[in-house]
Amino acid sequence: MASIPSVSIACAQPKDGCRLVVLTGGPGAGKTAILELARRTLCQRIAILPEAATILFGGGFLRHNSSAGRQAAQRAIFHVQHELERLVQDEGEVAFALCDRGTVDGLAYWPAAEEEFFRELGTTRATELSRYHAVIHLRTPDASHGYNHQNPLRTEDPALAHDIDERILRAWDGHPNRHIIDSTDDFMMKASTTMQLVQSYLPACCQRRCFDISSASAAQQ
Repeated sequence: MASIPSVSIACAQPKDGCRLVVLTGGPGAGKTAILELARRTLCQRIAILPEAATILFGGGFLRHNSSAGRQAAQRAIFHVQHELERLVQDEGEVAFALCDRGTVDGLAYWPAAEEEFFRELGTTRATELSRYHAVIHLRTPDASHGYNHQNPLRTEDPALAHDIDERILRAWDGHPNRHIIDSTDDFMMKASTTMQLVQSYLPACCQRRCFDISSASAAQQ
């Protein structure tokens, strides 16, 4: 599990506490690569939260395709995500956290009605959307534009991945600060666009400590 950066001096906190920005999208959209780029380029006083589903499934949580199994998994993912976010908010050591997915993502994998999802979790759609300062959605490429199965936890073929991407898009519909990043033949263009968006939401104290994106991008090529 990726660690949350420790800090020796607290960042200046925005009035609404630690600012949460979600990086989401369907399977194979490039989240992992962009999160690694974020670790290389952003101030070390910024938290990058790991994906709750990867923590659970990588740790052996039962992955059953039954309706009961899928609901159990999404409830568990929701609560792990909540606790990751609460950790950085309660510690008060960082002003910004980039989240590998958010609590609303589970709606795209929920096998029953949307109302049941929020009822089961004791929350509402409006409450969960309001947790996040912004949402950046990376679109999943099709098979001819780079979709692959390199992640051993990824079980979706290109058609299913596209369907999940569409469901995630609908799940986050209505967030006032949502940005949709289409896939391109040049992935670094997609990554650069995404990182510029992320940096635009950083508190001023963190923006002054960011590394140059273009230098880090060149180093990865």
